[in-house]
Amino acid sequence: MPDGLEEMEGRPLTAISVTGLHKSYGGLEVLRGVNLKVRRGEFYALMGQNGSGKTTLISILTCNSRPTAGTASVQGHDAVNESYEVKRRIGYVPQENFSCSALTGRENLIFFARLAGYPRDEAEALASELSEQMELQDYSGRRVSEYSGGMRKRLEVATALLPGADVLFLDEPTTGLDPSARKDFLRMLKEVNSNGVTVFMVTHIGEDAEAASRVGFMDEGRIMLEGDPEELKDGSGLRNVVEVETPRKGEDVEGVLMAFSSERELQGTDEGYRVFCEEPEEALPSIVRALDGIGCQAGRLEIRAPSLEDVFFKVTRKPLRSLLR
Repeated sequence: MPDGLEEMEGRPLTAISVTGLHKSYGGLEVLRGVNLKVRRGEFYALMGQNGSGKTTLISILTCNSRPTAGTASVQGHDAVNESYEVKRRIGYVPQENFSCSALTGRENLIFFARLAGYPRDEAEALASELSEQMELQDYSGRRVSEYSGGMRKRLEVATALLPGADVLFLDEPTTGLDPSARKDFLRMLKEVNSNGVTVFMVTHIGEDAEAASRVGFMDEGRIMLEGDPEELKDGSGLRNVVEVETPRKGEDVEGVLMAFSSERELQGTDEGYRVFCEEPEEALPSIVRALDGIGCQAGRLEIRAPSLEDVFFKVTRKPLRSLLR
């Protein structure tokens, strides 16, 4: 039986299958032999820097772009030769908002349902059902221009979940959302996934990927490592991370902190740096004294367990978010 087409109850066990996928734009190779399998009902998060190839991959899987070489299938249908069948079975939420801000939430849902071919009465029933599922029923009569960023993103997920969507694709869905809205949105995604929808999300935010059941790291057009979040962290060899808040950044500050890093690398943050230490409790007083010695008084220092962003940094030697100077 062809790879990715094994079935149970008439539906493929493999929701997404990618083999040897390449994509080039002119002389620039963006995807370099990607291999990927996502099981039916899985919540898969693909992490990577901007420009790593994540959006190019999702554009091929949603039939918006063609690969240069290799194959990609969704729900057992080829993304190039059976694009109509693929599109019937997926929902897609791009990074940019697509709902109409001049219409109400309910009017948007009815419009997209009608566009998908549903009669008026069925479209109205679907709008009510999806509004309730996305916890928007109390706001469905308001114009989308009055929605918060999180509410608008939930509305667009509802649009993508019109009946028949077995796989939901999302491209950087939490960009621009505040921490509270991100948390609510990810909780909602997990609920969608628990109802049997396969979720495939690309992100450059490690905290978002923590919500997934399996995570892949993409760098320079290749998937470097995969696993469930806890497996990736436990297998990384990282034990402790020290968050150091500094009033400034510079080569002298980095030189001081590098001396305490077991990985001989630093990761930038908005407030300062992350230092990977074997014995952080013992290192903290020395870090403070060393920074004082160059006239840089440390602010908050915090010891915490490694995150997916830390593991990504160790694997690729690149920060997900470029914050160093």
